[in-house]
Amino acid sequence: MKYLYYPGCSLEGTSVEYNISTKILMEALNVQLEEIEDWNCCGATAAESNSHLLSYVLPARNLALAEKMKSSKQILVPCSACYLNLKKTEEIIKKDKKFLGKINTALAEDDLVLKGDMIVRHLLDILSTDVDIEKIKEMSQNKMAGLTIAPYYGCQCLRPFNVFDDPEDPHSMDALIQATGANLFEWDMGGQCCGASNTSTKPEAGLALVGKILKSAKGADAILTVCPMCQMNLESSQKKISHKEGMDLDIPVLFLPQFLGLAMGKIPTDVGLNLNLSNTGPFIQKAI
Repeated sequence: MKYLYYPGCSLEGTSVEYNISTKILMEALNVQLEEIEDWNCCGATAAESNSHLLSYVLPARNLALAEKMKSSKQILVPCSACYLNLKKTEEIIKKDKKFLGKINTALAEDDLVLKGDMIVRHLLDILSTDVDIEKIKEMSQNKMAGLTIAPYYGCQCLRPFNVFDDPEDPHSMDALIQATGANLFEWDMGGQCCGASNTSTKPEAGLALVGKILKSAKGADAILTVCPMCQMNLESSQKKISHKEGMDLDIPVLFLPQFLGLAMGKIPTDVGLNLNLSNTGPFIQKAI
């Protein structure tokens, strides 16, 4: 299997461990990744407030660059915000050829033309749909037996595009976690919002949502996520919320490929566990 790879800005900055562990895991699974040459920011959440057209042109440029490479029709995107922006562009140009023309007028400044041939896919979609689960079982050999893991999806990889899982009752991580021998933590917070950028702009509202998730996860050995924003919110706010709530809400928050890579025999630094903000020490001791 081969996919074009769009890491996005977060995976080269605050969530570099997500980038490291994704590449390590895919290599172990014999999945080839070819990074899109000269990729640019997808626009994140800021572009839409400045220009509706720009919020589509930025991800469209990445799609046009991917089309030029011709080595795969599918783009693997780990970051949920990047996935959402690239996916919305993929979808709108299928339905609105007039808007595609406007996008191509802008792209012409960079000598690019977007045809609409690419399929944008989230990392979790590929892991849960394309990858042979038996290979993960074989390589893990029940290494994570005895651990209880809470899968956390957040909003953007599931909404509004209901492509590979039910946004109200997601389960696409379940088989991946169980393939390592670990137990699933029973909770109903997997698809709930972490507050996103509200933790900065409206901290009381954002931290209340994060606190609800952390309190619901008590009893789990770790929370797994597939979103840099979710991971940042759940990791960085633990001390503040613990103090406010008068209880210990310290829990490791890992990216899914960090967990799977560790289960498949990689050492903690291989998957970037030394770069996480949350205290991963207790988890590592149990896991290895």
